[in-house]
Amino acid sequence: MQALSVASEIFPLIKTGGLADVAGALPRALAREGIAVRSLVPGYPAVLAALAGSEEMRGFEDVFGGPARLLSAEAAGLSLLVLDAPHLYRREGNPYLDATGLSWPDNAFRFAALGRVAADIAEGKLPGFVPDVVHAHDWQAGLTFAYLQAGSGPRCGTVMTIHNLAFQGLFPGEILGRLGLPASMMTLEGLEFYGQIGFLKAGLRYADAITTVSPTYAVEIRTPENGMGLDGLLRARASVLSGICNGIDTEIWNTRSDPQLVVPYDADTLERKTINKAALRERLGLAEVADTPLFGLITRLTSQKGIDLVIATIPDLMAGGAQLALLGSGEAAIEVALARAASENPGRVAVVFGYDEGLAHLMQGGCDALIVPSRFEPCGLTQLAALRYGTLPVVSRVGGLADTVIDANEAAISAGVATGFQFGPPNADSLRQAFDRAFVLWQDKAAWLRLQRNALASDVGWDRSARIYASLFRSVASQAASRRA
Repeated sequence: MQALSVASEIFPLIKTGGLADVAGALPRALAREGIAVRSLVPGYPAVLAALAGSEEMRGFEDVFGGPARLLSAEAAGLSLLVLDAPHLYRREGNPYLDATGLSWPDNAFRFAALGRVAADIAEGKLPGFVPDVVHAHDWQAGLTFAYLQAGSGPRCGTVMTIHNLAFQGLFPGEILGRLGLPASMMTLEGLEFYGQIGFLKAGLRYADAITTVSPTYAVEIRTPENGMGLDGLLRARASVLSGICNGIDTEIWNTRSDPQLVVPYDADTLERKTINKAALRERLGLAEVADTPLFGLITRLTSQKGIDLVIATIPDLMAGGAQLALLGSGEAAIEVALARAASENPGRVAVVFGYDEGLAHLMQGGCDALIVPSRFEPCGLTQLAALRYGTLPVVSRVGGLADTVIDANEAAISAGVATGFQFGPPNADSLRQAFDRAFVLWQDKAAWLRLQRNALASDVGWDRSARIYASLFRSVASQAASRRA
C-alpha cells in the first residue's frame, strides 16, 4: 500500500515544532506495517541542502507566480517529493515567519501550492506513483482536499490530522479565485470561516477521516471551550474523528545510546543519571547541592504553554529547595520575567533562550522532573521523552498530557503504575499542589525510583499508534476504491 504524506516541515530536515517530529517518524513506523510513505514537503533551503541527489519528476510553468519543479529524493531515511518553487520557498530561517517575526504575506499561496501539487499527485498525475491514501498534516496541507473536492479526477482515501487546532490558516476571502478554487466553496458548508478562507477547515470538511494527536484532545476540541470556532463542524463529523497519540523516535531518544548524555543509563543503572545531572548543572551554572531536585522546562514560551504559571510558582520551587533549568524562546514579556527570575536566584534558576537539540537531550537525562503546564496540549512530545529518560513529568490534566502520564495518586502508587504528576485545572494553585506532592515523594527515594522505572517502561514509541494509523489508512483506501468502482 502506498501513502502520500503532505507536511510543511519534517525532522530532521526542517523543524519548528512537534509536527516535524511526527512527519519524520511516522513514515518509518508505517513502513513496518507494510505501508510505503512518500512525503511531499516544500523546497526550503535547508531541505534542498539535505538532498544527496534528486530526480526531477515534473515541471510547472507557473505555480502562483513562478516556475516550479517536483523532485524525487532520499534524505535521512525518508522518501521525499520536494516542491522546488524558489519564488515561494527559497527563504532562510523560519518557514512561516520573516525576520521580524511576522507571517510571510504570501503564505496563503505558498501553502496552497503545496496542496495543489499534492492533489495532482493524489489524482495520479505523477508517473509511477499513485497513492492509495493522502495524509495531510495541519492547516498548511489542508487545502489539498479542497483541490481534490473541486477536481474531476479519481479520488483516493484522505486523512486530515490536526496537530494544533489553534493554528487554522485563515486568509482573506477575496483571494479564493486566485487560489484556483470555485466561488461555490466560499460558504459555511465549505471553506468560509467568518468571511475568511479556512485552510484547516478545508481539510476537516472534505477529508474522509480526521485524526488528532491524542484521544482526550479529540474530545476537547468538540466543545465550545476548546473548539476554536470549529467545534460545530467537528461535532458534525464526530463519526470520522479519532485521537491517536503521537510517539517519539525511540532510537533518537534512547538513554543507552544518546550521544548527548555524559554517561548512558537504563532502568538497572539509574544511579548514573546523577552524573548527567552534575554535567547539566555545570553547563548551566547551577550549584552542585546534594539531595536537591532539579526541575526542567523545555518549551515554547507562550501563554498556551502555561509558562506564566511556572513564573508564579518559582518562589514555591525555591522554598522547597529545588532548582529550575529552562530551555525555550517565545513571547518577549515571558523571556524578561524568566531572565529576572534567573538573576534573582543565581545558581538555582538557569535559563537558556532559543533551542538546542543537544541541550534538550542532556536536560532530559539530567533533570529529575520535567514541567509541562500547558493550558491545552494536543499531545505533547517533551513529556514522552521525559518518560523515556526516567524524568518524572509534572503535567496539566489536558489533551495528550492526560493520556500519557499516570498520576502518582495513592491508588496508582499502590498499584505500581504511576509515572508522574498531573494537576488541574491549569492554574498556579494546582501547580503548587503538584510541586508539593513531588517534594513529598522526592523524600522517599525508593518510591521515586519506582516511578522512574515505571516511566522508563512506558510505551512511548510509534508501534502501537502506527498500527492504528495503518488500519485507518486501509479502511479509507477501501472506501475510496468502492467509490471508484
